[in-house]
Amino acid sequence: MVTTETANPAAKMRTRDVSIYYGSKLAIDSVSIDIQTDFVTAFIGPSGCGKSTFLRSLNRMNDTIPSARVEGTIELDGEDIYASGMDVVQLRARVGMVFQKPNPFPKTIFENIAYGPRIHGLAEGKAELDAIVEKSLRRAGLWEEVKDRLDDSGTALSGGQQQRLCIARAIAVDPEVILMDEPCSALDPIATAKIEELIHELRGRYAIVIVTHSMQQAARVSQRTAFFHLGKMVEYGDTSQIFTTPREERTKDYITGRYG
Repeated sequence: MVTTETANPAAKMRTRDVSIYYGSKLAIDSVSIDIQTDFVTAFIGPSGCGKSTFLRSLNRMNDTIPSARVEGTIELDGEDIYASGMDVVQLRARVGMVFQKPNPFPKTIFENIAYGPRIHGLAEGKAELDAIVEKSLRRAGLWEEVKDRLDDSGTALSGGQQQRLCIARAIAVDPEVILMDEPCSALDPIATAKIEELIHELRGRYAIVIVTHSMQQAARVSQRTAFFHLGKMVEYGDTSQIFTTPREERTKDYITGRYG
């Protein structure tokens, strides 16, 4: 039995009976979850359990895989994101993605941030664009480190700085949801701590969903946790409850390290 919360009209995103296939292979089996702006939601589970596949469905990133097929309903503010009239480019501006490996554009630090606002028409002139770049870098905790080198290449930054640059790039287009797919797995402990601190600071401003292999990280940064196993969401609830008194035996076995 999957633990879910009662339907919350304030949910930013809502999925109902979502199944995802790669060809004939079922990767995600009938997942229903509400994602709220007030909380950081963590997806945990063993490798290959489907958590990243499900995360990618929330901004239609699976559209890039020809064999992928999504069934069920995924809504953003009550609107079906898989409806035929949905503008996918606009959707991905509203629901940003930060990937496992930092992927700055081969452009300057400034242009990495300015690119999205420019193509979405969010700035009317250079002064507005400058302001967006500074605000985004400040929110990502990177401004003081790069303000004197905005013309340097984004790829010249350290791995942790590159990841914060990618978060700033996602923030720059004024998203409503930020999806993070193991954003710290390639980073050292110090850079990881900075990203976790940043997630705390961004909480409440955006709905944040993070996929993580680290149960310690999920416990530190999230208020809601969903445990995935073999393509199913086994349990979902308050992070403290999931880690201390899980209702499902499979959750307990995973939390206590009996498999992983």
